[in-house]
Amino acid sequence: GVFEMTDEGVKSVRDYSALFLSENRGIAAGSAVTPSESGNRCMNVEIQTLLAHNNFGAPRRMSLGVDYNKTVLLLAVLEKRVGFKLAQKDVYLNIAGGLRINDPAIDLAIISSILSSNMDVAIDGQTCLTGEVGLSGEIRPVNRIEQRISEAEKLGFKRIILPEYKNISIKNRSIEVCFAKKVEDAFKYLFG
Repeated sequence: GVFEMTDEGVKSVRDYSALFLSENRGIAAGSAVTPSESGNRCMNVEIQTLLAHNNFGAPRRMSLGVDYNKTVLLLAVLEKRVGFKLAQKDVYLNIAGGLRINDPAIDLAIISSILSSNMDVAIDGQTCLTGEVGLSGEIRPVNRIEQRISEAEKLGFKRIILPEYKNISIKNRSIEVCFAKKVEDAFKYLFG
């Protein structure tokens, strides 16, 4: 559960997803939102990335709230499979709100936030992403996809980018569902 300390004591937070999203998303480059599973609940979290040019040798890699090895692995996928040269850049990655996330479904949001920061182009604040990224650059399906779509829809997102599924219902939804097989497909949705 998520609780908040108020003048009247500790109270449960009903709309906990909105609590961890910044008001600058869609304005600042390097920010991506993903519906993440935490236990049996789903909540939207914001991935923030900052890339800075490094002139002093080995680039620095730092991640808060995400496993360091996952960050390095996803940077390697971006370099090898997508062709982005990040070897001379420091990479600082953070999960907003001080959360620690181990959900593989945040991979697509991580690489999208890295690319957004690298290009200095913001991701539309009404778009969120979910999907596990494989070493060949493919986007793999994740569990509880219907719940993830519903959580994004509940917070008013207009579009969600996710892996291809055979058996999901996208009819009668107020959110546009975009399918991507590879990271390049997702980047086309995000950056044209």
